[in-house]
Amino acid sequence: MLLIKIYIFSLLLFSSLNDIPKDKSIFISPLKIPLSLSSNFGELRRDHFHSGLDIKTQGVTGKEVVAPADGYIYIISVSPVGFGNSLYIRHSSGYSTVYGHLEKFAPQIEKYVRDRQYKKKSFAITLLPSENEFPVKQGELIAYTGNSGGSEGPHLHYEIRKSDSERPVNPQLFDFGVNDNVRPVIDMLAIYPINRHSLINRKNSVRKINVSGSDGKYYIPQENEITISGAAGFGIKTYDRMEDGQNKCGVYSIELLIDSISIYKYVMDGFSFSESRYVNSHIDYETLMKDNLYIERAYLLPGDKLSVYKHIVDRGIFNFTDNKLHQAEMIVTDITGNKSVLRFRIKSQGEAHKTDSKTVENDFTVMPFNKSNSFSAENISLNIPSGALYDTLDFLFKKEPGTAEMLSDLYYVHNKFTPMHKASSLSIKPNKIPSGLASKMLIIQLDDERKRTAIASKWDGENLTCNILSFGRFYIGTDTIAPLISAPGMVQGAILSGRKEIKIKIKDELSGIKFYEPAIDGQWALFEYDQKNDMLIYSFDESRLTKGKKHNLTLQVTDNKDNSRNFKCSFIW
Repeated sequence: MLLIKIYIFSLLLFSSLNDIPKDKSIFISPLKIPLSLSSNFGELRRDHFHSGLDIKTQGVTGKEVVAPADGYIYIISVSPVGFGNSLYIRHSSGYSTVYGHLEKFAPQIEKYVRDRQYKKKSFAITLLPSENEFPVKQGELIAYTGNSGGSEGPHLHYEIRKSDSERPVNPQLFDFGVNDNVRPVIDMLAIYPINRHSLINRKNSVRKINVSGSDGKYYIPQENEITISGAAGFGIKTYDRMEDGQNKCGVYSIELLIDSISIYKYVMDGFSFSESRYVNSHIDYETLMKDNLYIERAYLLPGDKLSVYKHIVDRGIFNFTDNKLHQAEMIVTDITGNKSVLRFRIKSQGEAHKTDSKTVENDFTVMPFNKSNSFSAENISLNIPSGALYDTLDFLFKKEPGTAEMLSDLYYVHNKFTPMHKASSLSIKPNKIPSGLASKMLIIQLDDERKRTAIASKWDGENLTCNILSFGRFYIGTDTIAPLISAPGMVQGAILSGRKEIKIKIKDELSGIKFYEPAIDGQWALFEYDQKNDMLIYSFDESRLTKGKKHNLTLQVTDNKDNSRNFKCSFIW
C-alpha cells in the first residue's frame, strides 16, 4: 500500500513539474494596454475551472490583440456561444495560445473566414488552416478584443496550453506583465463530519465559522470553540484580489496542516479539460446551490480524481479520537507568492456519549459512488453510470400529480444539491399523448422558480429518454410554439439608406433554436447570431449587395421540435 501511495504521489508531482515552464519570458503581452484581470486561471465556476485569464479591456471592444510569440494560426472558430470569435496559435516552444470573445479578426483573416462562411452558408464555423497559411510574428496584429459568444462584458479570454495535449496551464507561470502584491483573503472555515458517527461541536452536521483577521493573518474568534469527535474534513472560503481591481479571483494553492504536519495540498498549475468538471467535487456543491458561496474542500471526496492535488494524506481527513488539543493551519497563496494563514485550535473529544445528531431518514436507496446504479418506479427509470457520483449517495425519490399541461407526473429525482460528474439516462413514460403531438414531446426540468429547461429527448413509442447532468424535478411536456421574430423598422419597402446593419430579434421559449435560414434576393446572407442577446445582425456588404436598389429579405427560424416561423420584408438600401 505504501508503494502505491508513493507511486501516485510521484505521478502527481511529475504532472505538476511538467506544467512549470523552463523559460518564463517567451511570451509578451497579447495586449498593448496595461494588464488588469477580471478572472484568473483556475477560478471556480459551476461545472468547470476557468481555463485562462480574463483580461480587462477598459470597458470597450476593439483593442488590438497581438501574437505573444512567433507561430502560426491553426484554429479559427466562430460560434454564437462559448468563446465566440476565437483564434488559436501554435508556437515552437511547445505551447499554444488561445484568444476568445474577439470582436473581429485581422483583415486578411477576417476575409478568409467570411469567404468560407458564405461557401458553407453558415455563421458558425471552425476552420483549420495549414501551417503555412497564417504564420505570425511576435507583436503582429491578429485580432481585436470584443464581447462575442458567452461573454458577459468586453474582455479578452487568454489561454496558454501544452501543444501536445491541449492541456491548459496557468498563464501566470509566465512573465508578461501581470502584477499582484495583494495577499489572498480568507472569509470562512467549514468543518465537515465524514460519517454519521462524526460530531462537530456535538452535532452531526457541517459547521461554518466566519473568520477574523486581515493582511495575511486570520484566526477564529474566541467564542467559536471547535470540538470534534471522529473523522472530519475542512473547507475554506477564500479568494485573491489583484492590486488594481476589486474582482474576486481564484487562489493558487491551499495547504492544510494538523500539528505542523501537512495532510492536504492543492496547487493550480494546470489541468486537463477532461477533469475540469471535478470542480463540483472540489467545492462544497450544496453550499453553492443553497447560498451561492464557493467553499473549497481541503479533503477529497472518494470519487474526486483531480490532478491538482500535490500532497494528500488519508484524503486530507483527520480522525479526532485522542482527547488532545490540536493546532491547525490553512495556508493560502496566490501565484506571485503572497500568503495568508488561518490558524485555529481543535479539541478532540474522543468517543461521544451524548449527541443531538439528526435522525437519519431511511426512505432512500444507497448508491455506491464506484459502481453503476439504477432506480425504477412506475413510469420512470434512471441509470447512473460508474464514475458519475463523487461519494456514496442516499438517493431520494418522490412524485406528485402533474398539472394540466404536463403529460406525466412530476418526478423528484433526488435533489439539485448533489452534483453529477457524468450524464445519466432518464426515461419517463407519459400518462397521455395528445393526438398528433408525439413528435412534440420532450422531458422538461423544472427549477425552484418554475423556470423550464428543455432536455433533448428520444421517443421510442413508449418512453421518452434523455441524458441528464443534474438531479432535480422532471416531467413530460410539449413544445408546439414556433420561435418569435421581431424586426422593428423592417416594414415592407423600408428605406435603409445610410444604415450599416439590420438587427432582427429571434427567441424560442422552450426547446431552443435549431437553425435559422436567412436570404436576401434569394441568396444566402451572413447574419451573425448573438445568442446571449437573441439577436441576428446583418452588416451591409457592398461587395455582395447592390446599393440604391430594392431587395427582398426572407428568414425562417426553426426550433428543436421543428416548429418554424417565417418573416419576409422588402427594403431599399
